[in-house]
Amino acid sequence: MLTGIIETKTSESQQTLSVEPPTSGLSLHGTIEIPGDKSISHRALMLGALATGTTTIEGLLLGADPRSTASCFSQMGAKISELNQQRVEVQGIGLGQLLEPTEVLDAGNSGTTLRLMLGILASHPDRFFTVTGDHSLVRRPMDRVVKPLQEMGAMIWGREGGSFAPLAIQGQRLKPIHYNSPIASAQVKSCVLLAGLMAEGETTVTEPALSRDHSERMLRAFGARVLVDPETHSATVIGPATLQGQPVVVPGDVSSAAFWLVAGAIIPGSELLIKNVGVNPTRTGILDALEMMEADIQLENQREVAGEPVADLRVKYSQLKACTLEGSLIPRLIDEIPILAVAATSAQGTTIIRDAEELRVKESDRIKVMAAELNRMGAKISELPDGMEIVGGTALTGAEVDSYTDHRIAMSLAIAALKASGKTLIGRAEAASISYPQFTTTLQQICK
Repeated sequence: MLTGIIETKTSESQQTLSVEPPTSGLSLHGTIEIPGDKSISHRALMLGALATGTTTIEGLLLGADPRSTASCFSQMGAKISELNQQRVEVQGIGLGQLLEPTEVLDAGNSGTTLRLMLGILASHPDRFFTVTGDHSLVRRPMDRVVKPLQEMGAMIWGREGGSFAPLAIQGQRLKPIHYNSPIASAQVKSCVLLAGLMAEGETTVTEPALSRDHSERMLRAFGARVLVDPETHSATVIGPATLQGQPVVVPGDVSSAAFWLVAGAIIPGSELLIKNVGVNPTRTGILDALEMMEADIQLENQREVAGEPVADLRVKYSQLKACTLEGSLIPRLIDEIPILAVAATSAQGTTIIRDAEELRVKESDRIKVMAAELNRMGAKISELPDGMEIVGGTALTGAEVDSYTDHRIAMSLAIAALKASGKTLIGRAEAASISYPQFTTTLQQICK
């Protein structure tokens, strides 16, 4: 580890991350254990709370978002032990048995918590719930899940006709529907399927492209009857369901691994081994994209853990080539586009990203923010309505940039700073802890 490259300074609860590579250059080496998958962590806590009996969770992500999920379901009667990576026990209250909370449920910064929870709350008859989130979440659109829930008979009120939190929910006996989602979104699909657990009959969601399938896999493991048609991008849950507590082993999050994959690929002389990464095919768009860019990445020790495919990923530096990312690939790498934009600044040629307008309604407008902040560092990025055009091969220079309190922006800028000359100061870098509490520590450890 080289001292002085990565430093943090905290004032008034805000953290500034300083990154200044030595003028002689650096390389990255080491073995990395990444945090548990955020999507799987959320779902394990939720289904454990709804199941009968005990669910044990190993490898739970300890970031702020899963803590929000655990807090909400604890308020509704589930007994959840202290969160740790070794073993968390969830004593489920049983499907349909959630209690009315005495206080407003706070999803914090977590869109997954709020959107998936809405499907669960709306289907609990004769119970009243109110939900909200932080300053960022209350600006993110909820109508994409509220509308299909209302088609099922849900009663939901909120700002702008239920488009934004805070939201109030009066639980109802919902009816099954076949919902043709206009967007490929695992959050929309999961919300509707969870709402269908207590509906009589088949609740189906059809998407324009395949989104991540963690909900379908885990619902089936907990005992629900789930049908999947890959050809039509459809998933069906047959209700009423019965859920039974299960042991869950959470693999490492490929979205967190993405930062190290790109770092290893763009910093000359680097080689990193990233252990125990979930390589569910609905999530590995990042690997496909980097393969298109001719990155040197090998999958080793491939295996299956608790129904999810897992592998160790070895990445070595290579000269990347520009490519076009669009179409059905985008839903499989939507969260990784900020760090792929960093990769594109080091690629030969012009990289084009399209069909990613969903990025504009994430924790920040990730298209606007990544273009603006990387351009501050000397990149040549043009915004498109649904993506970016990135001219590669332009040298980056240190600058003062900001995370906009978006965890993926903070970490992407930190990786970009490793390739820049001079010092980069990343404002509000504490946002990284939302999904990767040990990010800065790991960054310090692999700099050689």
